[in-house]
Amino acid sequence: MQILALNPALNFVCIDVANGYSEHFVQFVAKAREAWPTKTICAGNVVTGEMCEELILSGADIVKVGIGPGSVCTTRVKTGVGYPQLSAVIECADAAHGLGGMIVSDGGCTMPGDVAKAFGGGADFVMLGGMLAGHEESGGSVVEENGEKFMLFYGMSSESAMNRHVGGVAKYRAAEGKTVKLPLRGPVGNTARDILGGLRSACTYVGASRLKELTKRTTFIRVQEQENRIFNSL
Repeated sequence: MQILALNPALNFVCIDVANGYSEHFVQFVAKAREAWPTKTICAGNVVTGEMCEELILSGADIVKVGIGPGSVCTTRVKTGVGYPQLSAVIECADAAHGLGGMIVSDGGCTMPGDVAKAFGGGADFVMLGGMLAGHEESGGSVVEENGEKFMLFYGMSSESAMNRHVGGVAKYRAAEGKTVKLPLRGPVGNTARDILGGLRSACTYVGASRLKELTKRTTFIRVQEQENRIFNSL
């Protein structure tokens, strides 16, 4: 709250915690809404419709959805806690839109088609980490091995993050993220064009003239494989 006092022109507030189910967190969102009645407040993360509704009723305009789906997140294997991302998006979108709120699908996308599915499931926004990592514009440290350059990418609950920001992993907890080395991927604009092109094509296939129409024209069918892999080894 002190940051906004120093920067009153900021119009968007993101209240971000790993576990959005604590009573203290809900109370903090309510206090934030009371303090800033005209600012846009995004809060999360949660994965169920009931909690999504509670955050919106407490003052959030946008709810961030996702626990454990991130590319460098290990919460699900370390704690056993999580929720299938698309199922969470569908459930939370229905709850949020019924109250006039919105949701961000946070994590789980590995390719442009996943972004299209998130919007098709009802997400108003899609948050990307791994798909944008390793580019020239990314903020990771660059290391060199055997003459090849790589960019370090790590989760914010990883040992690397906690060593850097809070002096190490506390004795009472475990790291819930990993650190990976990604080959440099060039300008992010190329990846952004690929994602946007996939979204436009998805809208064309289902007959959606606007991105907002995608969810109304989407039907999900469970499959074992989504692509022909006969030439993947070549």
